[in-house]
Amino acid sequence: MVQVAVAQFAPAQDKAENLRSVGRLAARAAALGARVVLLPEYTMFTASRTDGRYVEAAEPLDGPFVAAAADTARREGVHLVLGVNEETAGGTHFSNTLVALSPRGERVALYRKIHLYDAFGVRESDVVAPGPVEEPETFAVEGVTFGLQTCYDLRFPEVTRRIADAGAHVVLLAAQWVPGPLKEEHWRTLARARAVENTVYVAAAGQSAPTGAGNSMVVDPMGTPIAALGEQGFEVAVAEVSASRVDEVRTTNPALAMRRFVVVPRD
Repeated sequence: MVQVAVAQFAPAQDKAENLRSVGRLAARAAALGARVVLLPEYTMFTASRTDGRYVEAAEPLDGPFVAAAADTARREGVHLVLGVNEETAGGTHFSNTLVALSPRGERVALYRKIHLYDAFGVRESDVVAPGPVEEPETFAVEGVTFGLQTCYDLRFPEVTRRIADAGAHVVLLAAQWVPGPLKEEHWRTLARARAVENTVYVAAAGQSAPTGAGNSMVVDPMGTPIAALGEQGFEVAVAEVSASRVDEVRTTNPALAMRRFVVVPRD
């Protein structure tokens, strides 16, 4: 069994202040017993629109922001997972990347957002490079396997299915879920659906208001939220996850074993 924390706050354009927030939230989560701490999408830098400011703020994965986050992971003795603006060649786009850091400060998994948020009046693809469709990367803590996913990819069930097929017991989902009419309901419904249909835990950390819809949560493999936060605030929620619970649910609901289709990438 592993204690997992979802931490939510509203990152802004001051990367140093965002790092201080990461440190405070990680310390609070560790004090509550968390071994894995998930922070939102765009923890590094968030502006009012997804535009060239994100490209200018981007850094390589061996840059100062990730290095400082690795220091936090070492200091608190946790696996720390957070969204960064990763620098790419060319200087016109960046990668929306989720980074997992071990308690030794080592990078143990990456996820680059596959489906870009060109919806609800936003065009993320103007400055964001889509991630490649590759075999999902995972990491393990005390026999529990964790996979990574980002925000808009939640609307594409095939993404989560591939992570489950890679052996994940828990999907760590980082988001800046943009508020709007019924958007919070979409967030809650989709997170629970991904948990139910894949018989996995979904730990979802979103940015809080005003930059995101908040409502961070941990959902168990039967689709029941076992920890949850509201739409606002600088908050942490912790829940216990286990591989045995996933096995138990899959015995009761063997949907993955019974399915007759597989996910094939589209060109």
